[in-house]
Amino acid sequence: MSDIDRKEVAILRVLDQAQGPMGAGRIAKELRGHGIELEERAVRYHLEALDEMGLTEPLGRPGRRITVIGRQELRDARVAEKVDMVHSKLEAFAYQTTVSPRNGQGKVALNISFVPRTSLTQALEIMRPILNSDFATSRRVRIFQAGDRIGSRLVPADMAGVGTVCSVTLNGILLKAGIPVQSLFGGLLSIEGGDPKRFTEVVHYGWTSLDPVEVFIKSGATTVSAATAKASGVVGASFREFPAVAREHVIEELERIRPWGIGGVIAVGSPSAALLEVEVPPGRCGLVIAAGLNPVAAVEEAGVPTASHALTSLFDYQDLVDVNEVAL
Repeated sequence: MSDIDRKEVAILRVLDQAQGPMGAGRIAKELRGHGIELEERAVRYHLEALDEMGLTEPLGRPGRRITVIGRQELRDARVAEKVDMVHSKLEAFAYQTTVSPRNGQGKVALNISFVPRTSLTQALEIMRPILNSDFATSRRVRIFQAGDRIGSRLVPADMAGVGTVCSVTLNGILLKAGIPVQSLFGGLLSIEGGDPKRFTEVVHYGWTSLDPVEVFIKSGATTVSAATAKASGVVGASFREFPAVAREHVIEELERIRPWGIGGVIAVGSPSAALLEVEVPPGRCGLVIAAGLNPVAAVEEAGVPTASHALTSLFDYQDLVDVNEVAL
């Protein structure tokens, strides 16, 4: 990747995820979702450079698309650049979250999962108990039909999209309350007798270019349905840290948002104390939050194929629907 800079890597990544050609204006908007500020004119400049290298091609009015060579170049991108994208995306979505504990209105971070259209009813039936448990960020969802666009994602033909609230939303809620939260790692959490015990597998966000829970879901490593129905199993979860002096404030803010159906907090640690066998530095507290994709993990466990994309878009929370009110 010596001939192109990080901004051009980011542009290639946006085009690679798109379901069709994109113009400079839309690319600039998508980049802002990754925490990258580029004016439309600057995007055009970088696109012209990418055109010259054969990494993108202009299609006239519809915009640009990535080429086969561009995809190969993207695959060869340094891992550090990909990791930076993950970190910046987490921080950008947290910053842009605006849902308020006062009225339950505002933007939340949304994951999107695609399931076969003919399996949508079955998928929702499987997801419902998990969405109503503490193993999901929210019980609200949004159903998308083939052809609908969510961020840069387009629901494919013969598929349906199920939007679920991403756990990064909680980072955003706490950030708006003046509490900085650092996401450290995602992994698999063992639940025994209804109590969280320990992380059995972890992937640090600073070491990965992928969402760890997405990987664990596709590998068949979760037993979310068993954890919900039988109080024992393995669920996706993430570990955060925050300043110990803010502990009471954190608990207060998390309780304020619960009446609006937002939760998923598994454990809040004590100052400077280990939490679920994870050591915490002095002056910090640990925070364990259930993965927003746990309901989708249960669908995979039942043999229904899914394709999930964490942190796809920001979405108005008031436009989501309580899963208990979705007609099956």
